Amino acid sequence: MTKGGNYIGTPNGIVLCVMGNGSGTIEGLLYHGYREEGIPFRGYEDIIRIAEDLFNALGFPFMGTGDRDIHGRIHSCQKKEGMARVMKDDELLQKHGDIGTFVIRVQHRQHSSWQGKVTWLEEDKSVYFRSALELIKIIDGTLDEAEKGIVTESGNE
Repeated sequence: MTKGGNYIGTPNGIVLCVMGNGSGTIEGLLYHGYREEGIPFRGYEDIIRIAEDLFNALGFPFMGTGDRDIHGRIHSCQKKEGMARVMKDDELLQKHGDIGTFVIRVQHRQHSSWQGKVTWLEEDKSVYFRSALELIKIIDGTLDEAEKGIVTESGNE
């Protein structure tokens, strides 16, 4: 990970506030500039679904392939008109999770996955990811590292 800087820098930036990681399931609130309230999530599946809904509504980043149903039919996303920002980047950066806070910037949606950059705000470290699975592994590994640090600091090894 490299120093990342505390910024959003993209219209589709997401702030992921992780409040808990009990029994292997991450939970917390997801924020973006088009809604004032945080969106609750439980599990990585929720994060991906919420983010995909946002990206589809914005029409950005452009989806390289359409969603397919069980019959093989491809469904393209419909950009929603009238999406207006209600939160500025500095307001988004004020949101923090109990365990960790991540700024996710998806730059491309190619090969039916995501490519972009994630920043762990507590340590100001950034890393690029090449797929949604890689993003999940990065966040999961960072949370494990953070929890070990908390355990070590409190002396409960």
